[in-house]
Amino acid sequence: MTAHPNTLPAGAGEGDEIPSPSAPAWRFDRDGEDAVLRLSGDWLALETGLRSDAELRQIECMAQDVAMVRIDASRVGRWDSALVALLARLSALAAAGRFRAELDLASLPDPLHRLLGLARADNGPPSQDVPEPRISVLERTETLAITTCKQLVIISELRGAVALSIPAVLTNRLRARRVDILLLTQECGFGALGIVAIVNLLVGAILGFVGAVQLRRFGGDIYIANLVGIAVVREMAPIMTAIVMAGRTGGAYAAQIATMQGNEEVDALQALGIPVDQFLVVPRVIAAITMTPVLYVYGFFMGLLGGLVVSTAMLGLSPTLFLEHLRPALAWTEFAIGLAKSLCFGTFIALAGCRAELDAGRSAADVGRAATGAVVDGIIGIIALDAVFAACAEVMRI
Repeated sequence: MTAHPNTLPAGAGEGDEIPSPSAPAWRFDRDGEDAVLRLSGDWLALETGLRSDAELRQIECMAQDVAMVRIDASRVGRWDSALVALLARLSALAAAGRFRAELDLASLPDPLHRLLGLARADNGPPSQDVPEPRISVLERTETLAITTCKQLVIISELRGAVALSIPAVLTNRLRARRVDILLLTQECGFGALGIVAIVNLLVGAILGFVGAVQLRRFGGDIYIANLVGIAVVREMAPIMTAIVMAGRTGGAYAAQIATMQGNEEVDALQALGIPVDQFLVVPRVIAAITMTPVLYVYGFFMGLLGGLVVSTAMLGLSPTLFLEHLRPALAWTEFAIGLAKSLCFGTFIALAGCRAELDAGRSAADVGRAATGAVVDGIIGIIALDAVFAACAEVMRI
């Protein structure tokens, strides 16, 4: 057996003796068509680190014209992941066809064999031969339809559970604490007064500005009160208030109960025999239904105030003249439509939030996904319900 002319102990030159066992080293010896990769020393990652890519390329070049490379680890002292990493990378090179030689690992100790098996299982290169399956448009449509049906079933079940809890609410037998309902009502209503006021005030001001610019061209400045009044009371106030509620209250509901789901508090309630629907969902629905109409009324007053300020500043209308033209423009049907919208929007926001919460997983990422899903579903549902109201109002001629 003769040493390969490019014999390289780790960090040593040709012809040097293999260092003492305290230093990791390797040597490539040729024996006809076969070769032996002799390892020696202490292979400890903390002390000497891992072998460089240059050394692996040297071993790869030496093994190009041999049939088999046998690994000899009889002179290895202490070892850890440094030795495992070297052998795992050599095995990966051989499996990838980087050299035609086969690796003979039969002489390695059994613990090292097991660790190499784990390294191959966890860090093996992904297969490039099997292409990713292509999903047709029909399959995607089918999956989307099935997912949508499942979500509709979940929402229907939740609505049914809330409806069945109405007798318990009316007879004061609801399995929920009054202090929780009052706290949720306060957070849902009074806590949102500031942002509802800002949003509706700015929306009313924008409507007043756009209306003033357009109506001034036709000499119809006085009709700015009609435009702002009908648009705010019938459409913008309920929609903008509901969107604020979806982002603020619906997301908060989702984060709260999804966190309880992750902490197994929901499981604890079920184990104690407490109905989750009555204890968690119904109080939030009550709070949303109670406070959304109140916030709507508050919001359209702020929207009218914004339109009044812009009309006074741009068109020179006095507040008295603005209110005189506003009063006949706002029939009771406009308030009824806006109030009905706010009730439906509040109910949908609470149900969408609670559905996302109870359907969430148990990790921290699931809490974020549940909150995001509640907000997105709430906003989309608000726009869809508003379209339904518009179609019904057109059919009813109101």
